[in-house]
Amino acid sequence: MNEADPARPATLPGATSWRLEIYDELGSTSDLCLERAQAGAAARLGVMARRQVRGRGSRGRDWQDPGGNLAFSVLLRPDGAGGWPAGLWPFIAGLAFYDALAPWISDPASLRLKWPNDLLLDGRKAAGILIESGGEADRWLVIGFGANLRAAPPIPGRDLACVAEYGPPPVPEIVAQGICDGLDRWMAVCGRGGFAPVRQAWLEHAHPPGTRLVVRGESGQVEGSFEGLDAQGLLLLRCADGTRRISAGEILLLDRGAMAPPAGDGTAAAT
Repeated sequence: MNEADPARPATLPGATSWRLEIYDELGSTSDLCLERAQAGAAARLGVMARRQVRGRGSRGRDWQDPGGNLAFSVLLRPDGAGGWPAGLWPFIAGLAFYDALAPWISDPASLRLKWPNDLLLDGRKAAGILIESGGEADRWLVIGFGANLRAAPPIPGRDLACVAEYGPPPVPEIVAQGICDGLDRWMAVCGRGGFAPVRQAWLEHAHPPGTRLVVRGESGQVEGSFEGLDAQGLLLLRCADGTRRISAGEILLLDRGAMAPPAGDGTAAAT
């Protein structure tokens, strides 16, 4: 790749069914995938940036990229990849991401999935996913993956984690390749057995039942204990007045002292 030309892509070897591109610098990998989707690009495109300057996190936050971390997005066409409801994709993407990161963690039990789209190391956010979709006659899906591999940006009030704290950090290209392999694996699992085996695998890697959570939504917040997922992937939260099914919201772990509102999305919530 010509290092002087950050707009010129380099193709990552392997995974011949994926078209994988690496850029020295991009504003946002997801934005590039969105542009390609709207221009009619075929599915199974992956875009990685070694440096991302306008990354986007969940809930409209900025994603701060100190460099050396993962900024990676993929383009899929749901009608050609199962046609499953949108609610299944966070679990497929989450398992693919988990599989790509777990081999680099000295104690894999430290790595946990948090509903609906985060990965935690000992309860501290280290990685995340942002899913966007659109189109009418030709539906598209863009999934952004971000991970703190070498460093977690300093953000007041946030206790963030990075992979380098748990072992030698992988190069981002290897993690990107692992995500593509994992997406193939878990889409095939869902194609054969539906959501049930995906749900079971996700729960095996999630924070354990009984974990105390706060769910913040438009109508306020509710506190309870994690009780699992229902058959559609909704969060089951045991509260004082019974079990509630949560379809959306910001999830905070009470035992991490995460009651203060985030100052920004310094962890890799998305790209």
